Amino acid sequence: MITRRLLLATAIAVSAFAPAWSPAWAQDYKLGSLEISQPWTRATPATAQSAGGFLTITNKGTTPDRLIAARSTASDKVEVHEMRMDGNVMKMRELEKGLEIAPGATVMLKPGGFHIMFMGLKAPVAKDSQVPVTLVFEKAGSIDIALKAAAIGAAAPTH
Repeated sequence: MITRRLLLATAIAVSAFAPAWSPAWAQDYKLGSLEISQPWTRATPATAQSAGGFLTITNKGTTPDRLIAARSTASDKVEVHEMRMDGNVMKMRELEKGLEIAPGATVMLKPGGFHIMFMGLKAPVAKDSQVPVTLVFEKAGSIDIALKAAAIGAAAPTH
């Protein structure tokens, strides 16, 4: 009985001090020489038509690869995007040739930079849900991953 109470008290204490969402809970993936880590998205308001997807890709190989597409059942359309300043205006556009991941390089898809853009959401993204995504690479092929949904407006997770 004491062990059961101790386990329950420990679980309550850990959950009280742990963040509501932690990147440590997100699954990491491997596809050939590519490592995909910290896949996440943000929850969306009920009327949102779009959402962003974020993750980190590390190329442990000796040849470049390129993220050329993404697909998801969560939205009508998915694109690989970049955001960048053009003078004093922030512009977002699809990367028509995809996103290169050089050998030995790590590329972060994060808010305000490279990201996956979900357009025509079929339903709002709820906090703590998972958004299924298929990433398509030029050389490594395809991999199915899940983006864990953080709260609306959540900042990028830290290592």
